Amino acid sequence: MVRIKSPQDLGAAFVFILIGAAGFYFGWDLRTGSASRMGPGYFPMLLSGCIILIGLVVGARALIIEGPAVERFQLRPLSLLVIAALIFGYLIEEIGLAISGVLMILVATYAGREARLKEAVILSIVLTAFSIIVFVWALGQPLPVWSGR
Repeated sequence: MVRIKSPQDLGAAFVFILIGAAGFYFGWDLRTGSASRMGPGYFPMLLSGCIILIGLVVGARALIIEGPAVERFQLRPLSLLVIAALIFGYLIEEIGLAISGVLMILVATYAGREARLKEAVILSIVLTAFSIIVFVWALGQPLPVWSGR
């Protein structure tokens, strides 16, 4: 009988294989071509195959190497991360990247149990400033920095 030594790795393997299979399914109609004349489906199929291979390796590892059990599902971190993404998505057009980015990061920081307000504020300001520098100024993305109007 096969004994699962790392349930967490087995779960990760399942997720990898599922994502790779979804990539194959959604890219099935695209022409792949060859390595010298790549079609639009070449890279998605190659990437999906690599993701499935990673899943198989992680799954085999779950049968060989001892690992941690699957942790109990926690609703608080998941809900705070979803709320943070929704805040950002709904507010970026109205109040801009600067404020919506800070709000998103502040909410997302509290998904962890060890969040501190001072560190969260500093992190949110630094990451939002970095995002503005990279995406708006360097890459020229049409994101409103302040008010979207």
